[in-house]
Amino acid sequence: MKIEAIRAYQVDLPLKEVSYKWSGGKSVEVFDSTIVEVETDNGLLGYGEVCPLGPFYLAAYGGGVRAGLKELGPHLIGLDPKQLGPLNDTMDRALKGHPYVKTGIDIACWDLLGKVSKQSTCELLGGRFEKDFHLYRAISQVSPDEMAQNVLAYRNEGYRRFQLKVGGDPSVDIERIRCVADVLEPGDRLIADANTGWLMHDAARVVRAVRDLDVYIEQPCLSFEECLSIRRRTDHPFVMDECIDSTAAILKAASENGADVVNIKISKFGGLTKAKLARDICASLGIAMTIEDSWGGDVTTAAIACLAHSTPTDLLFTSTDFNSYVTVSTADGAPQRDRGRMSASTLPGLGITPKMDVLGKPVVEIF
Repeated sequence: MKIEAIRAYQVDLPLKEVSYKWSGGKSVEVFDSTIVEVETDNGLLGYGEVCPLGPFYLAAYGGGVRAGLKELGPHLIGLDPKQLGPLNDTMDRALKGHPYVKTGIDIACWDLLGKVSKQSTCELLGGRFEKDFHLYRAISQVSPDEMAQNVLAYRNEGYRRFQLKVGGDPSVDIERIRCVADVLEPGDRLIADANTGWLMHDAARVVRAVRDLDVYIEQPCLSFEECLSIRRRTDHPFVMDECIDSTAAILKAASENGADVVNIKISKFGGLTKAKLARDICASLGIAMTIEDSWGGDVTTAAIACLAHSTPTDLLFTSTDFNSYVTVSTADGAPQRDRGRMSASTLPGLGITPKMDVLGKPVVEIF
């Protein structure tokens, strides 16, 4: 079995809420997603997806995925997609860095491996724990009262974990956290996610002002060292996100007691192969995890579900369902939320079938 062709399809994913806003005035209305198709010499097709959160969040952008695939793809023609170790080694040798470019190919090869072995990718990643898992809902940055009302609306849909987008004016952020905390019920979890948006003195003000509340503090500042300084000033549970981009970063966070929870975004690691390694290291160290990605639609949601559902339940802090945020469906069979929870497909591979009428014609083809 060999890779015979690689194709990429560009799809716009508009938001149901019109605009997604977070720290520093950043916002996105339509996400630029790339769905990658890997075709083998026996006619099997595997699919992956990469969808950066705009070009100003991480060192990744939609056009970069497709440009990188043109560079990387020719090196992979003729390789066995089931041999994920050698495949990833070849990608790393052919293209230094740029893990997000490699993600769609790696996920597509996991999809193929599942189809060949007639197993769900979830089973291949370790096997499913329990019948489903918790999802969080990201609450876009608007006024404190509006954010509280949005939390109430999403709780009515079954969500019990809420990732509040802060990282702006500290005084307003304090009010945002307090307003939302006031409407929570027992069992709800609140995460104040600054997305690197505060300077250290701002973050220090916020954690001091909400000392009496049950809230997780997520990535308050840009660097690990800045975040660690805030971690040491608060007894709130602490989440590291943007600076967790490698197994080395996880080991550093563990050695310096830098986090209670880390976020594993699949495309930051370069696909499911390396995200699984990161997940397993965290599990061995007893570090809880949010399993997610930067953004995406049905294919990304299917991949996230496979990795999340195969993560030990007590260590899976939460996960996400990006396909519920957008107005365009790109695949049949993708997992769907049910009262704030989700489960991975039991069908072979990711369990999805792309809607080719939505994908249109490939924008990249490599033979």
